[in-house]
Amino acid sequence: MRHRVSFRKLSRTHEHRRALLRNLVTSLFIHERIETTVAKAKEARRVAERMITFAKRGDLSARRHVDSYLFDESATKKLFDTIAPWYAERAGGYTRIIRKGRRLGDAGEMVVFELVKSEEQRAEDRKKRVEAAEAKELAKAEGSKRARKAAGDEEAAEGEEEEAPKAKGKGKGAAKKGPPKKAAAGAGAPKPGRGGGKKGVAGAGKGGQQQKTTRTKKGGE
Repeated sequence: MRHRVSFRKLSRTHEHRRALLRNLVTSLFIHERIETTVAKAKEARRVAERMITFAKRGDLSARRHVDSYLFDESATKKLFDTIAPWYAERAGGYTRIIRKGRRLGDAGEMVVFELVKSEEQRAEDRKKRVEAAEAKELAKAEGSKRARKAAGDEEAAEGEEEEAPKAKGKGKGAAKKGPPKKAAAGAGAPKPGRGGGKKGVAGAGKGGQQQKTTRTKKGGE
């Protein structure tokens, strides 16, 4: 039986449990809406509503007390300047717990832990969320467009780099080959002093010697 049990230990030591609750309450005042488990939300609700009651007092002692508990100074400033005036005419019940269902894994029951707001405030928050989602989608579309453009530029640069060595190779081959040589006019004629020239001279010498021998023979007869 749960006699004289005033809080949940949350399977943590005293220091760890206190730090957890401080984190939850600080995040609640900054974001105005958080997701957590049922047990954590029920424990954090007690502390959050006490902090809002201190903020409604608005004196220096209350501000120091709240500032010593919260982790972020901006959360304290927002609590005293923005959140506390919402509940100036409200005696309690500043927060709300909305059950979401069980999460995958350990099947822990999840809830949305948020501050209670008026219809006008909720409509304004809904409008801001829609605008933020649209801006996010637009930024995502622009980012994908830029990525495609960058990919196309990279492919074009790679194609140019691949074509450059081929063009250089063709230029070097043409330079080595050079212009075609023209055929000489007298390519078929033998060069002087070689081949036919020597043969002609040799034939002429032999013919002269034969003529001399025949003449001597005739003279002797």
